[in-house]
Amino acid sequence: MSAQPMKTPLASVTAVILAGGQGRRMGGCNKGWVDYRGRPLIAHAIERLQPQAEQLVISTNTDIDRYRALGFPALTDSHPDYRGPMAGIAATFAACPGQTLLCAPVDAPELPLDLGQRLHHALEASPAPAAIAHDGERLQPLFALLRPTLAERMQDDLAQGSLAVGRWFRDIGALTVDFSDQPQAFANINTPDDLDTARPKP
Repeated sequence: MSAQPMKTPLASVTAVILAGGQGRRMGGCNKGWVDYRGRPLIAHAIERLQPQAEQLVISTNTDIDRYRALGFPALTDSHPDYRGPMAGIAATFAACPGQTLLCAPVDAPELPLDLGQRLHHALEASPAPAAIAHDGERLQPLFALLRPTLAERMQDDLAQGSLAVGRWFRDIGALTVDFSDQPQAFANINTPDDLDTARPKP
């Protein structure tokens, strides 16, 4: 089945675009500003994720003013060393207490239009603390919906160092949600070759 956009945003849910990656495989550039089909990746992420939640924030440690100029809060994490996307999620929990978080990375320009809806539907029927996507071949743990009850544990675990995202979600008992009907929605732009492959051919 094809993804359908949400008719109404999820209440008490904050969408967070994870744009804090170091972009090593993209030559060290900020991936959010990489051009994809005539617009930066961040524009695609906002367009697809914003309608799915009550509010939207951008998690980043670079180009902060440039991101804020888009009209959304740009949140930095509290760790002087790079501790990965989980640090950005933890910073969003701290800035948005009591909110459920809908997460997606900035480098997936075709992310599911029904990501929040499907994760929320699955989580409502389960006592699990979080729900993460599975594209039919592999887990996609950065496409996630997290209950606010996870905020304290995440902060405590991050205090010990960087977290392996998939392992952390497994350890907390996250629910896996099947998105095998739209695996292409999880294709990400990690390298210049990925970008060339994704660009329309003349």
